[in-house]
Amino acid sequence: MKKKKTEKKITDVHRNLFLSLLLPFLLLNTAQAQDTLKVNLQDFIDRGIERSGQVSYEEHSVSMSENRVQQARNQRILPRVEFNSQHGVVPGVKSEVDGLSKGEYYLDPDLENDWEDWGIFTRAEINAIQPVYTWGAINNAIEAAESGAKAAEYQFSAVTAEAEVQLFELYYSYLLAIEVERILSEAEDQVAKIERQIDEMVDEGDPDLKEADVFQFEIFKTEFEVQKVEVEESLASITRIWNYVMDGEGDVVYEPEESFLDPVAFDLEAYDYYQQTAVANRPELKGVDAGIEALEKGKDAVKAQQFPALFLGISGSYANTPNRPRQTNPFIINNTNYASAAVGFGIRQNLNFRSIRNEMERADIEFNRVRDLKDALMDGIYLELNENYREASVAETRANQTQEALSTARNWVRHEQLNYDIGFGDVEDLLDAMQKELELRVELKQNVFDLNKKVAALYRASGISVKQLSVN
Repeated sequence: MKKKKTEKKITDVHRNLFLSLLLPFLLLNTAQAQDTLKVNLQDFIDRGIERSGQVSYEEHSVSMSENRVQQARNQRILPRVEFNSQHGVVPGVKSEVDGLSKGEYYLDPDLENDWEDWGIFTRAEINAIQPVYTWGAINNAIEAAESGAKAAEYQFSAVTAEAEVQLFELYYSYLLAIEVERILSEAEDQVAKIERQIDEMVDEGDPDLKEADVFQFEIFKTEFEVQKVEVEESLASITRIWNYVMDGEGDVVYEPEESFLDPVAFDLEAYDYYQQTAVANRPELKGVDAGIEALEKGKDAVKAQQFPALFLGISGSYANTPNRPRQTNPFIINNTNYASAAVGFGIRQNLNFRSIRNEMERADIEFNRVRDLKDALMDGIYLELNENYREASVAETRANQTQEALSTARNWVRHEQLNYDIGFGDVEDLLDAMQKELELRVELKQNVFDLNKKVAALYRASGISVKQLSVN
């Protein structure tokens, strides 16, 4: 039974070392470190965020939403401007009518191409539309895009906050592995001391030494060696993960700035405090509010399509061919040599009212869907917050009680060791005391790690950055 408990402690330690970034690191080789660089929690989180693919992806989403805002704003001034030009080589024209000026060539019904006179033909046209009044369609579209950009920013904040929690756990996982390794290293000295004492008793034929005690010690030592290997491999794995997060070059190994795993500075407030903080600070809620505002403005923009939009039209056209004369009659245009411009007001009306009605219905459905999403999100946040608050409270009590149990176990070990040294002790009792102390030392560090993790989860559920947590 003791073996199973000890194995469970080590297994829990090993499992927590990998957290959410496990898969990308399975193919990494153990770094042959020559230099060691100490990193504090803030720098580790900042570096991890900088190299996070998910955070980078969401950051591009923010850039895309900002681009859509600019695109919507561009609809205010000349949203449609078109320019095109044509170029070629064309023959000139000639007339057999005496006294007919080149500006009146259109009067000659027998006008012919002059195949001996070639010229470069160039024509350019420009058309532009400037909205004058659209019943608020453009302004609503801009405001909808701006609200959508805010929603994207809040989504980016939510993803960043989640990544910070994962990196927070990864940082303290390293400290946990170091602590467990240190505990086993210190326990190894005690095991070696007992082994020497047992060997002396065997050599002297001490009648107080039972053969069962020797067998039990051998079993204990074998299990202890397995635990050492598990912790060593866990520490090697977490080192590779750290080098990946910190983008290590292979000749530098990164380690936590701290050397001991201690509880973070934390005073558990009343539940209402965290609930109010979550409602005010959770980026997911702010993002949904921004999304609701965007959809509401989008609905107004769709409604504006029911009414005619007033716009100003501007057009200009110019063509030039040196070997073809421009005609002087205002009703006759030589399409290879002319200049024209026009400015006027126009009305544009979408007459597909069925399509407009469908768009309005779809906008209403989407608006109601996102509004219901906020209610569902609030339900999830309250459940998450309540569970995290409970777990943080229990984790704090468990860590404190384990500390007291460890103090009792240490007194037990000292008592058994003293009795054993003066010849009145029992090997089995000493091994039981040592094993219990070892289990409680590992369990205490595991509980401290769990406490820090639960507090970080509570902060995340409350919308508070884990960067605000510091170590006692």
